[in-house]
Amino acid sequence: MRELKKSFIGKGQVRGFEFTQVKKTEYGYIYKIDTKNTVCYEVFQRKVNNRYNCISYPSNKAFGVWAWTYNSLDKALNKLEDIKIRKEVNNG
Repeated sequence: MRELKKSFIGKGQVRGFEFTQVKKTEYGYIYKIDTKNTVCYEVFQRKVNNRYNCISYPSNKAFGVWAWTYNSLDKALNKLEDIKIRKEVNNG
């Protein structure tokens, strides 16, 4: 299973943005996004892509469904904890 890169430069709509993994759990991820003008944090559930045997980074369509953006690390960490709680409740 190919994991997500710890850091990368965005392409397409996020071209030139710097993405850096801040935290990874068995349920999700937090990436810091540096746009040169602002910093934000993307939080998303861990999604396995069986077709390509890898973990998928969310597309624009995923935001608000299984991915979210926050302007503070504290809010992002809270959301990642919420993802964990929801997964444990649904699986337990």
